[in-house]
Amino acid sequence: MARSLYEWLWQHEFWLPPGITWEDMQESEDTRYPRPRDLLLSIPFALILVVIRCAFERAIALPLSTKLGVRDKQRPKAQPNPVLETFYSTHRKNPKEGELLSLAKQCDLPVRKVEKWFRHRRNMDRPSLSKKFSEACWRFTFYIISFFTGLSVLYDKPWLWDHRECWTGYPQQPLQPSLFWYYMLELSFYWSLVFTLPFDVKRKDFKEQIVHHAATIFLISFSYCANYIRIGTLVMVIHDASDCFLEPTKIFNYMKWKRTCDSLFMIFSAVFLISRLVIYPYTVLYNTYYYSMEIFQPFFGYYFVNVLLMILQLLHVFWSCLIIHMVYKFILQGTMEKDMRSDTEESDKDEERDKIREKEKNGITCFSNVTSNGYIQRNGSEPLDSRAHRANGHAKER
Repeated sequence: MARSLYEWLWQHEFWLPPGITWEDMQESEDTRYPRPRDLLLSIPFALILVVIRCAFERAIALPLSTKLGVRDKQRPKAQPNPVLETFYSTHRKNPKEGELLSLAKQCDLPVRKVEKWFRHRRNMDRPSLSKKFSEACWRFTFYIISFFTGLSVLYDKPWLWDHRECWTGYPQQPLQPSLFWYYMLELSFYWSLVFTLPFDVKRKDFKEQIVHHAATIFLISFSYCANYIRIGTLVMVIHDASDCFLEPTKIFNYMKWKRTCDSLFMIFSAVFLISRLVIYPYTVLYNTYYYSMEIFQPFFGYYFVNVLLMILQLLHVFWSCLIIHMVYKFILQGTMEKDMRSDTEESDKDEERDKIREKEKNGITCFSNVTSNGYIQRNGSEPLDSRAHRANGHAKER
């Protein structure tokens, strides 16, 4: 049965254009073609990359974060509570109002304290600033190496300058050693990202990231097996171009170098939008969909690779919308909005501020004895009498 499945999977009708069979792809001493079993090498290479990453983050990135003044916030720890911890682990991290009341009764605690416990517990699970910095440093290092490796491999290749050359002689295009190792580098990296997904910083587009990694791995693997090597190398170098600017933008954001971060973000936005919404559709999508038909007739591999390329393009459009929204806010406000992909840390002050605003909307003015909120006390006792009036929907002290 396994043999029948194997023979069905590797039918030349799936992988090769009409009129070409696997016999036409026989290797010789001077000619080598991609072999599917070569892809198995990417798994041990990916594990090696994971080990290198761990060593890099510990030996280089973390000490560098300390020298550059990246400091982790001191987060209040949630007090040990078996009942709340069990609910947090087995049910949900953000309980609803009815569940809060039930938990408060079980623990004999005020509802506010239960809310605060869950807030502190969620913050404990959020990645620290040094972890984010280390992850960005590793990715920046890899993308720089990968991008310039791609340029060095492709600069003398004719299909980089004339996209029709991607299909000259297809599928009987010999595999050069430099292209093989470039493919292994990229495929191993994306496998390593899959292996470390449970431990990496989780953002709001986590599901889209999973789809992106899966589509990329499928695309790289299928393009290798079907000898779409030339179009695959163009896809990889186009993607790495913008990523080289994204990661240093994060790094300077964690360092709180605001002007440098804003400048790099604008450069990243321009490179991303041009490379993913202009260069990629013309160089890759139009090339694969239209130019390839000048050489051969459609077959299963043609449709499958175009579907994968379109999935990537849909993800490009999704991220482009987020980027354009952030650029729009930046132009209006003159300051960079927080990354909408990031999960914002919660604080007790934020909750208090929201409750004060809610009371003000209901016509109730709330006064605080905390001097940092703008109220003055006499000798630490009762606050001075003050009157508040409403202007532009906010309570101001006169």
